[in-house]
Amino acid sequence: MAGDTPSRKRRFRLPRKPEAYQGGTGPAPGAHDAPAEHSALLPSPGTRDDERGPSASLAAAGGAQAPAEQAGTPGAPAGTPDRAGRLDAVRRGVRKGREGARAGLAHLADRLIENAPRVPVRDLATLRGQFPGLTPEQLADRLIAGAANATSTVGAGVGAAAMLPVPPAMPAEMAAEITGVAAIELKLIAELHEVYGQRPPGNLKERAMAYLTSWTEERGIDVTKPATINAALGGRMKRELRQQIMKRMVRNLPNLMPFMVGAAVGAVMNRRDTKKLAERIRADLRTRQVPWDALPPLPPLEQPQNPKEIGF
Repeated sequence: MAGDTPSRKRRFRLPRKPEAYQGGTGPAPGAHDAPAEHSALLPSPGTRDDERGPSASLAAAGGAQAPAEQAGTPGAPAGTPDRAGRLDAVRRGVRKGREGARAGLAHLADRLIENAPRVPVRDLATLRGQFPGLTPEQLADRLIAGAANATSTVGAGVGAAAMLPVPPAMPAEMAAEITGVAAIELKLIAELHEVYGQRPPGNLKERAMAYLTSWTEERGIDVTKPATINAALGGRMKRELRQQIMKRMVRNLPNLMPFMVGAAVGAVMNRRDTKKLAERIRADLRTRQVPWDALPPLPPLEQPQNPKEIGF
C-alpha cells in the first residue's frame, strides 16, 4: 500500500476533468461559487488601492466634495482666489480715496476763499511810514524777507508738531500749514502791489479775490487788463486753486518727517517757496511799475472787521 494515496486525503479532492488543467475557460464541474459579498471586496484590475477601502467609497467621497469645489468662481480652477472680487474691492477703495481727496481739497479751497478778505493789508502810506527812507526796491526786499521768515516759522512749527507723526493727524497738520502760509503770502502779494503802484480796483472782497488769483497763478495782476482779475472766482479759478493747493501739499510732505528733521526741512522749504513766489510776482509788477511821484492820491485801504493775525 506504499504507492497508494492515503484515504484521508482522497476523500476531500474534487473530481476534475483533464481539460480543466489545460487552460479551459469554464468552471470546473463540481466547483462551488464564491459568495457575492467576497467578490465585491476585491479590487478590480487597474484600480489604485491606498488602503482606504473599496473604490465605491472613494467615488462617494469625491461626489461629496463636488459642491464645495463648485462654490468658487464658475470656470476658475479649484483653489484659486476670486480675482474679480479683489479687483472690484481695490477699485472701490481707489474711488473712495479719490473722492475723499477731492472733498478735502475743495474744503481747503473754500477756507482760503473765506479767509482771503480777512487778511490785513497795509497801504503804501502806512508802509512808507513804517519804513522811512527806503526806495521801492528796498521796501520790497524788506517785505519779502519778513514774509519768508514768517512762513519759515510756520513750517518749523508744523514739523515740530509732527515729530512723532500720527497718520490720522497728518492731513490736518498739512491743511493748517497751507492755510497759514497762504495767508502770509497773500499779505505779501497785496503789499507788493501797493509798493509798485498796482492796486487792483474794487472793494475789500474784490481785491482779496484778485490777490488770491495772483497767488494761484503765481503772477502779478495787470490792472490795465480786467480779464486778469477774476473777482467772481468761477469754476476754472477754483480748479486752479485746488491744483495749487495740491502742489503745496506735495511739496510739504517732507515737513512730516520725524525726529525734528521735518521742522528743519519745513523751515527751509517754506522760506525758499515764499521767496520764489515773491520774485515771480515782483518781476511782473516791475515791468508795470508806477513811480510813487506819479501815483494819484489813493484812499486808505479798507480793513477787515475780524482780521486774521499775521505778523511780519
